[in-house]
Amino acid sequence: MIRSRFLSFPDLKSFCTTFALILACALLSASTVFAQDNPDEPLRINTSLVQLNVGVVDRQGKAALNLSRNDFKVYEDGVLQPIADFEPVAAPFSLVLLLDLSGSTVTFRPQLKQAAYRFLDALAPDDRVAVIVFNEKVKTIEGFTTDHKKIAKAIEYADGRGETHFYDALKYTLAQLTKEGKRRKAIVVLTDGIDTEMRKLDRQQAASAHTNDEAIALVKPNASGPLNEVLRAADHEGVTIFPLALPSGDPTRLPYLDPVVTAIYSAAHTRLQSLADRTGGRLSEIRHLEDLGWLYAQVAANLRTLYTIYYRPTNTNAPPGSWHPVRVEVTNPELVASTKTGYTR
Repeated sequence: MIRSRFLSFPDLKSFCTTFALILACALLSASTVFAQDNPDEPLRINTSLVQLNVGVVDRQGKAALNLSRNDFKVYEDGVLQPIADFEPVAAPFSLVLLLDLSGSTVTFRPQLKQAAYRFLDALAPDDRVAVIVFNEKVKTIEGFTTDHKKIAKAIEYADGRGETHFYDALKYTLAQLTKEGKRRKAIVVLTDGIDTEMRKLDRQQAASAHTNDEAIALVKPNASGPLNEVLRAADHEGVTIFPLALPSGDPTRLPYLDPVVTAIYSAAHTRLQSLADRTGGRLSEIRHLEDLGWLYAQVAANLRTLYTIYYRPTNTNAPPGSWHPVRVEVTNPELVASTKTGYTR
C-alpha cells in the first residue's frame, strides 16, 4: 500500500491549531516588545508605576537638597513599598505654562506676561517648557522646548478673551504631557478658576439657597466629574499642579454678592486647592498684582527642591477606581517630606 505524502484531516486540523497558537504567542510577544520600545506610548510603559514628586524640609523650613533614594520610605495603604527608581532635585522637568486668556483676565495681561518672563529666567536650562492658552478654546502656542527665548516670544504675542474652559484646558494639557515620556512633569496655571460650564452647574445646585452658608453647603465641588477626571489623569502621569489664583476669582472684589455667586466662587477656589493638594503642588493666592512675578519665581524655586520617586504597588488586586493613600517618610527624623495625599488607581 502506498502511504499518502499528505496529512490526514485529523492530523491537519491538529497541526493548524498548534501553528495558530504558536503564531498568536509570537505576535503577542512581538507587540509587547514593540510597545516597550516605542517612545510615543509612555502610558503603556509605566501603567504599573506610581510617580511622586516629593519636597523635603527641615524644622526651620529649609529645603534638604542632597538626599538619596536610601533616605526615603514610601507607604501605600500603610504598607512599605519598594522604590523602583529615583531622581534627585537637579533632574529636569517638562513644564507647561497654562495661561487663562478669558475675558476676566484682560486687565492683568501686562503683569501676567512680565511674571511669566521672570518664571522662565528661574528655570534650569534643561527644563522643557510649553505654553498653552485657553478661553473657550485651548491652543498650544509653543510646544515643548528648552529654548526659553522662543517661549518668551510666544508669551509676548498671547492674547484672547471669551469664556473660561479651564478643565478642558487641563485635560488637553495632561494629554500633551503624556508625550514627554518618563520625565518629571508639572503644570503652572494662572487662572481665577471660574470655569464657565462648572459655573452653570454650581448655579443650578445653589439656586434654592437663601444664605451664603446654605448655598455653599448645596454645592459639592470635589464631586465634580471634570475635576476628578483631571485628577485621575494627573495621578496616572505623576503631574504636579501649581495653581496661581488671580484676584478676579476673589468674590469680595465683586460689585454685587449674593448667596449663589458666593457658592460659585467658593467652589472654584476649593477645586483649585484640590488640584494642588491631590497632586503635591501648592495653591498661591495673588492678593496684589505686583506680587505675581515673585510668586512665579517662588514656584520655579519650589520645582528645584523636588525629588521624584517611582514605585510599583505591591497590592495588585485593588479594584479599579479605588483610593490609595500615600505617605513618604525620611529616615532623618529632623526632616519632613511632603507629596500628594494619594491617588485613584
